[in-house]
Amino acid sequence: MAMIPTRRFGRTELPMPVLSLGGMRFQQSWSDLAADQITAASQANLRATLEKARAAGLHHIETARHYGSSERQLGWLLAELPDPQRILQTKVPPQADAQAFEAELARSFRRLGVERVDLLSIHGINLPEHLEHTLRPGGCLEVVRRWQGEGRIGHVGFSTHASLELIQAAIATDAFDYINLHWYFIRQDNRPAIDLAQAHDMGVFVISPTDKGGHLHSPSQRLLDLCAPLHPIVFNDLFCLSAPGVHTISLGAAGPQDLDRHLEAVALLDQADALLPGVVEQLEQARHEALGADWLASWDRGLPDWSQAPGEINLPVLLWLHNLLEAWDLESFARARYGLLGQGGHWFPGANADGLDHTVSEQELLGALAASPWRERIPAVLRQLRDRLGGQTVSRLSSAD
Repeated sequence: MAMIPTRRFGRTELPMPVLSLGGMRFQQSWSDLAADQITAASQANLRATLEKARAAGLHHIETARHYGSSERQLGWLLAELPDPQRILQTKVPPQADAQAFEAELARSFRRLGVERVDLLSIHGINLPEHLEHTLRPGGCLEVVRRWQGEGRIGHVGFSTHASLELIQAAIATDAFDYINLHWYFIRQDNRPAIDLAQAHDMGVFVISPTDKGGHLHSPSQRLLDLCAPLHPIVFNDLFCLSAPGVHTISLGAAGPQDLDRHLEAVALLDQADALLPGVVEQLEQARHEALGADWLASWDRGLPDWSQAPGEINLPVLLWLHNLLEAWDLESFARARYGLLGQGGHWFPGANADGLDHTVSEQELLGALAASPWRERIPAVLRQLRDRLGGQTVSRLSSAD
């Protein structure tokens, strides 16, 4: 098995493997289970996953305080499966009360059974107040700096689902050594944040490229055909890892078998320049044929922010989902994301289109779309989307990051 290459993780100077083992899917439960509720089968699956990852060179493991039983299960195995090159990361959400944040941080360390983590992320700087809670005098970052001074934390970063503007503001503070963010083929709007992170010599970790990158673990036949000769996972991994400024992407493995496609991508990394253009051309051609050049050039122009839209309908996200459905038939992903709108708090803000013609009239919507060149067409698009995807809700807890 070829070993996974590493990249300098920005100013942390850590040799970061280009694949990171994410801890969101290998846990037994999204509840923080008591020790006696963890099954032997679940631990055996995690052990096999960790052993395969270590053998391949996935020395970076990242989890989070609120990934259910992930920290506890992982903690039981870290000492049993030693890895001198291991880079351990967890994530703890910011809080207005720094003492409450520190209590959660301490709980993370207890669950993991460690005295030190190499990387700590402030988990979910999604709103301006999260950044303020982190940076203010006496805030969360002061706790982190004290723990760093005690040798318990190596480097501090942040994870985010925020607007590009807020992500850039957080980077510009220069308070963080690295960032966990979303960026992949179907969602490239955070590219300026990656460029700014590069300018600040920050490590860049791409979150959930397989799941949030389009449910590539269960691709449509159309997507399989358009990505040929590559599997969609392999294509997206190569796309992300070939981009300037990206150091590592997460591999959210439910079991050891989930490593295989990503390892296939790494084996092809030196051929990415030859392999990617043909697939990108096929995908772009399909998108233009399905949606038309005029729509693609201006669909997002003049759309209000969800907070300013009637019924808080998240028009930019909903029209983006429409585009993904029409171009590449990403129904599984679109259905999950549609269901999260209105259910996910600040992780997935705004509402879906279920309220149109009920709590929100067409006239109200048209009034909010005064600056859109597609004002007359968008209500029909939203109804079509609602008819195809609506009526179901999704719990955020199992879909964060």
